[in-house]
Amino acid sequence: MSVTFESGLLRAYFVAGSQDVPGRDLREVLATMLKAGITAYQFRDKGASQLTAAERLALGRDLREQCRAASVPFIVDDDVEMALALHADGIHVGQSDEGVQRVIDAVAGQNLFVGLSCSTAAEVAAANQVPGIDYLGSGPIYPTTSKDDADPVIGMTGLAKLVDQANVPVVAIGGVTVASLPAIAQTGAAGVAVITLLTNSTQPEADVAAMHHAFEK
Repeated sequence: MSVTFESGLLRAYFVAGSQDVPGRDLREVLATMLKAGITAYQFRDKGASQLTAAERLALGRDLREQCRAASVPFIVDDDVEMALALHADGIHVGQSDEGVQRVIDAVAGQNLFVGLSCSTAAEVAAANQVPGIDYLGSGPIYPTTSKDDADPVIGMTGLAKLVDQANVPVVAIGGVTVASLPAIAQTGAAGVAVITLLTNSTQPEADVAAMHHAFEK
């Protein structure tokens, strides 16, 4: 069963790999977030991850099954082979990762939706010319500690401009806090993609509920 993309899936989008939950089992963390009501999960295992390729695939398989049982889309970050091997629902591509057109071609016929990171007007303009991109991830909205190679902060004004320009739904990324959710929603963004907001949360159910509330149509 594959998940058909619609913009509501972006409301409460959780992103995490083993490097984001040191000393904890990512399976248990994901189980907590699924119970809290996340609308999508992206497996992004890179950077400080200590896993071998085989361990990463095995972990991804377990996380995929958890998402499937909860009817929540499972998205793989920047790894076409893994996305296909795990029968992922979607794949997310960065500007510096594999070319998005190559990714779209590689997953054609597999019912995977495709997301692309865009942080500038030029990147959004280019994305608007590519059929097959389902959503854009735009930011960072605020300074972020989760990515060593994060783009310059664009702020709410920058986000609003990208949302207006984009032909597809936009999910806001980077330094998102619960307090900033209403302002992000006012830009027209479809939702938020978060790492530390949830991995550091002491009340994930309340925090995920706040995301749902902010982006209810």
